Amino acid sequence: MESNAPDDDRSRNLNDFDEPNLDETQESRLLGGRKEKNVDLGRKICATILAAAFVVGVITLIIQIDPRNQTDSSHDNNNGLIASINRKAIPRIQHQPDNYTQALRKALMFFNAQRSGPLPKHNNISWRGNSGMKDGFIGTNLVGGFYDGGDAIKFNFPQSFAMTMLSWSVIEYSAKYKAAGELNHVKEIIKWGSDYLLKTFDSSADTIDRIYAQVGTGDTSDGSDTPNDHYCWMRPEDMDYPRPVYECHSCSDLAAEMAAALASASIVFKDNKKYSKKLVHGAETLYKFARDRRGRYSAGGAEASIFYNSTSYWDEFLWGATWLYYATGNTSYLERATSRVLAKHAGAFSGGPSYGVLSWDNKLAGAQVLLTRLRLFLSPGYPYEDMLSTFHNQTNYIMCAYLPVFSDFKRTKGGLIQLNRGATQPLQFVVNAAFLATLYADYLDASGIPGFYCGRNFYSAKVLHDFAKTQIDYILGKNPRKMSYMVGFGQNYPKHVHHRGASIPKNKIKYSCDGGWEWKITKKPNPNTIVGAMVGGPDKYDGFRDVRTNYNYTEPTLAGNAGLVAALVALSGNKGKAATTIDIETMFTKVHLSSQMVPGPGPWKP
Repeated sequence: MESNAPDDDRSRNLNDFDEPNLDETQESRLLGGRKEKNVDLGRKICATILAAAFVVGVITLIIQIDPRNQTDSSHDNNNGLIASINRKAIPRIQHQPDNYTQALRKALMFFNAQRSGPLPKHNNISWRGNSGMKDGFIGTNLVGGFYDGGDAIKFNFPQSFAMTMLSWSVIEYSAKYKAAGELNHVKEIIKWGSDYLLKTFDSSADTIDRIYAQVGTGDTSDGSDTPNDHYCWMRPEDMDYPRPVYECHSCSDLAAEMAAALASASIVFKDNKKYSKKLVHGAETLYKFARDRRGRYSAGGAEASIFYNSTSYWDEFLWGATWLYYATGNTSYLERATSRVLAKHAGAFSGGPSYGVLSWDNKLAGAQVLLTRLRLFLSPGYPYEDMLSTFHNQTNYIMCAYLPVFSDFKRTKGGLIQLNRGATQPLQFVVNAAFLATLYADYLDASGIPGFYCGRNFYSAKVLHDFAKTQIDYILGKNPRKMSYMVGFGQNYPKHVHHRGASIPKNKIKYSCDGGWEWKITKKPNPNTIVGAMVGGPDKYDGFRDVRTNYNYTEPTLAGNAGLVAALVALSGNKGKAATTIDIETMFTKVHLSSQMVPGPGPWKP
């Protein structure tokens, strides 16, 4: 992401998606009755055989004449003929994937384009190659991970949040990912990010004193022409300038967010016990560091404050503790997550313009929904019920605020909710809200609760699905400009994305630091299509400028795309009960509530 920030698609057989398993049913007729006299059974049997042979011959002749049934000569055998007859007898019902599923497949490709380090052979981005192969310093290997946006900086803070969001979506909707053929792909993305985060601190230790928070630098505010990741417009593969490593010794927000990322990933990879255990250990080490060494990672003039300034670490304390509780079942984390003092510091009771807005900086809304999940499905009761019921009420308030009938947030004339109060790059906040709304609606459906109250008014869970769909549909092209803000979806999408790798051709020419500027300022479309990238988005008047130099409109980011992926998978699938089913159990794999706990409230009653 630039300052001032608070084409290749995988080949798939789309016909295989959502195709029903058709069983061939045959009607069995029981022939019986009395044996009549003077009936020549032999003659009847012969006549039947001749008639059957005649019918088969006619069918075979029709099949041979009909050009639609001609097959390649290599399959011209009895088996091929039988298969051809079967196909004609029972037509194959094929479903075109819905828009959300198609968009999901593309949105995940963005992460392939953002990989740093040695790329796997199946990465499928033809214009990308190995890069950042010397990241780190003597004795420290920081190769890997993801570039944040259009630049080549690796920011742990938003990268960790992106991985947490992806893991959350997999835990809840693994069946939908599997139906879309993307479960292995998204898990591979999460592992790529998790492996890198494990490199940025001593993950084998129980206690640490530092985290490597950032690789690369981008501050150009002093007018300096020193080569760095913002001044130089170069392909990542060609970087030859120094890439400093920034470490922090007092960074509670960063450490707790990294803990959330590793803890949630441990649930995703629960079947890989060795790796899952490694992730949990790293998460616990990070959370201990967060508590022991209080401070904001972007404080004290750190360069990160220019790009991803953290306003507080209390929300990360709450968020990280919640994920660690789900990852370990250790009730000490639940005690912290339900601490009224901690919730107060995190802003749970204060409201404000960012209340209910989930982002890379503010995780409060995400924690509130996650803890409401616990109350809805397990209801642990005393001593946690007081705060869990409070979080439940606060979650209902947030959902009410998203609805168009209320005025908590303004909307553009085209219908886009303004969660960031009219500031630039609005879409990253919108997709997170769409995910939370859909997920909460699915929680309500799965727990048998028909809806929620906004004051005295009762609303069905369906209104949350409707809200999410209107927002994601806007992003995919249902807006006044008829512009899809996700690259590669539809026909009208941004062609001048603010992205170094996408804007410079792979032509065997290595452009120098400032020599590549010709590709930044050219008015020609990008030579490489960065499929799946969601750009910053339109302004508060639904206006959009497809200009490469204006990153507020045209730059994509990891955090933004992670929220998009989560919202898309939540909305994907055909209509009906199966489409709204979440995985209730996986999140609770490690949770074992004590029998001494006093149960919470009973089933919902109108």
